[in-house]
Amino acid sequence: MNRAVRRYRTLPIRSRLALLVAAAVAFGVAAVSVTCWFIVQGKLYDEIDNNLKAQRGPVSWGAYQRAIDNCGRDPKSSDDSPHGRSEYYTQVVKADGTVCAFDGSAGTVQVTSSDMATAKNWTGGAPRTGTDSEGNPVRVLAMPLVVTDGPVPGPTVFPNTAVVVAAPLEGTQSTLKDLALLLLLVSGIGVVGAGAAGLAVARAGLSPVDKLTDAVEHVARTEDLSVRIPVEEDSEDEVARLSRSFNSMTSALASSRELQQQLIADAGHELRTPLTSLRTNIELLTRSEETGRPLPPADRKALLASVKAQMTELAALIGDLQTLSRSDAGHPADRVEVVSLQDTVEAALRRARLRGPELTITADLQPWYVRAEPSALERAIVNILDNAVKFSPEGGTIAVTLDKGALTVRDHGPGIETDELPHVFDRFWRSPSARALPGSGLGLSIVARTVQQSGGEVSLRRAEDGYGGTVATVRLPGAGTPPPDLDPDDAGSQ
Repeated sequence: MNRAVRRYRTLPIRSRLALLVAAAVAFGVAAVSVTCWFIVQGKLYDEIDNNLKAQRGPVSWGAYQRAIDNCGRDPKSSDDSPHGRSEYYTQVVKADGTVCAFDGSAGTVQVTSSDMATAKNWTGGAPRTGTDSEGNPVRVLAMPLVVTDGPVPGPTVFPNTAVVVAAPLEGTQSTLKDLALLLLLVSGIGVVGAGAAGLAVARAGLSPVDKLTDAVEHVARTEDLSVRIPVEEDSEDEVARLSRSFNSMTSALASSRELQQQLIADAGHELRTPLTSLRTNIELLTRSEETGRPLPPADRKALLASVKAQMTELAALIGDLQTLSRSDAGHPADRVEVVSLQDTVEAALRRARLRGPELTITADLQPWYVRAEPSALERAIVNILDNAVKFSPEGGTIAVTLDKGALTVRDHGPGIETDELPHVFDRFWRSPSARALPGSGLGLSIVARTVQQSGGEVSLRRAEDGYGGTVATVRLPGAGTPPPDLDPDDAGSQ
């Protein structure tokens, strides 16, 4: 049994579907065939029983006497019956088991205890199936013996005597056998046809699955993510949904691969410049030491300062890449917490004031609570403030406001050109006027990804009040009060 189950599970889906259809049809056809056979058998036997019951009328005294004279004799041994040979078996059964056949009887029937009970109790028995003296099947009905024209006027029920009437079943059983063979043949044809139809339907129904399988195997073999499975627009069945999901998955993978390749290319390009500068400076220092001609102290100091700056730039770039890669991969749900945006902005402001002590940074912050990753959110706000500090003129002012989830940072620097605004959140993109300043071009990309993962949006625009500068706006969904199950002090400490 277990081996058959394991073998079944190894079959292709279309073969399993065909077997299931064939098995279901076989069960249904078998049930119908067996029911039909028993119904026909019952109808045929009922017809025979009705004919037997029609034969149970009173027996004449003369017929009874002739039957008594035939006791112990085989009715087939003499053909002198004036009534001719009958297809029915008719005989008298005495209480002691003596069988006396009527003239013209087809033969004698083997007597059973139920026939003897009928003779003793004067009650009619139910029709039964038995055999004659030669073993042929017959349908038997035993009745009390009622004689007319006897010694006593009127019909008389003879005590301890029964009359048994039987009909042969050879023709009926032959008909039932032919019917069984016919039903078996029809059932076999039906099961084979159902299996073939099930296989054809399975092939037609699984054709889209075969296409999907071929596409998946092609992607696994060639890593070609441009493969798409055609799907009818108005189709909403399971296969269509699976095909759409596969197309969406390959599209997402292709997009992810393009972003990854672009990130690698951009990172390699950005890393090449500081690495080249570092190698040049280090080779110059090494050559100076090897040749015994030391550099002038001022040049050596400038060279070491350049090396230090390049290493700092490399460290910042690597840190930004790590942050961006974590953002691309998403973040676990258990790192998302209810965060007080007001406290996060205040922490970022403290760091910004240290980086721009000559600037005036004002803040008007209202309470607001959001769901986000605390460290990532603070890093994003710090990046926005760093840009404002970097591009603000000495002695300039930066205004920071937080009102109903909208964080606005307004500086008074040179501002961003209108044609550059669509690119400010691209990775490694830097404005031509800012390429001389330190930075990797990843800060605003990190801001955009962090805000999007928190369900918000971020935008930059030129200030329109005539004083120049840039306005950065971050909108995050949340509420002005913490959830009922959260202590405000706990939210503020995150």
